[in-house]
Amino acid sequence: MAKDRSQRDDYAAPLRRLLTGVVCLCLLALFLIWRIDSPRVERFRAQVIDAVVPSMDWAMIPVEGAINLFRDFQSYQRLAEQNRELRSELRQMSAWKEAALQLEQENARLLDLNNVRLDPRLTYVTGVVMADSGSPFRQSVILNVGARDGVRDGWAAMDGIGLVGRISGTGQNTSRVILLTDASSAVPAMIQPSGQSTLVAGDNSPAPVIDFLENPDLVRPGDRVVTSGDGQVFPAGLLIGQVTQDRFGRLRVRLSADYERLEFLRVLRHHGSEVIRDPGGLIVPAPGTGTIPRPRPEGLGADTGDGTEPAETEDG
Repeated sequence: MAKDRSQRDDYAAPLRRLLTGVVCLCLLALFLIWRIDSPRVERFRAQVIDAVVPSMDWAMIPVEGAINLFRDFQSYQRLAEQNRELRSELRQMSAWKEAALQLEQENARLLDLNNVRLDPRLTYVTGVVMADSGSPFRQSVILNVGARDGVRDGWAAMDGIGLVGRISGTGQNTSRVILLTDASSAVPAMIQPSGQSTLVAGDNSPAPVIDFLENPDLVRPGDRVVTSGDGQVFPAGLLIGQVTQDRFGRLRVRLSADYERLEFLRVLRHHGSEVIRDPGGLIVPAPGTGTIPRPRPEGLGADTGDGTEPAETEDG
């Protein structure tokens, strides 16, 4: 047994040496042939390449697949990174869009406030809405203007379009506005074009009720409702809204003010209307003023109400 193993070892060692030598000679010959610059050798190389390379396509398929897989993985990484960047930019754009919308709305409200035409005798102070009541039973908002700005109880508050409410309670730096929709609000109003006086009373609903209307048949939905100035509560002519009718047939006011976006309010400084104590003084001049009456046509006498002609003055 040991003899057979030793005989195999004696044959294996020389055979390995022989094979190694043959491989080295073949590689050396291939190297020399590949380095020879000759047309014949070039044609031989071309024939060898044409014969060997096409038959090696099966060996290149896994290599090409691995290379393509690596390239696809790199492309996926780049796409994932771009996707993350785009999402981050989209979040920033969404924030900028929200800020732009808020600025646009704020700008629109300020433009509305600037475009409102009021009596030139009325001055105003503009305040920012800080908070609302948050209660379904009390409709009010808080402004950042108060006694330091000269705000007084009872003054009217408007947004860019119509009347919102009245001042009810002032502090040094803040004031509360009772909205027209509050149950404690009642504003004397006039319906145009019929000219009927009414009372716009809040009932904690978005559309206040029209009460104490003398002739409802003269009122149509869409008629304009403005303050009448009765009782010196508000200045006359402030826009409240338009007449509408609910499903029960009751007349209400669709307010012109945008209660969903109360951001800025204009508080009107209204010190009351001038009281006329001597109505006759507006028609007949006071005695002793020396006023010359206007000349009258010949043959016509001025009727004084008692059938006599008026006496002439010393200057006449």
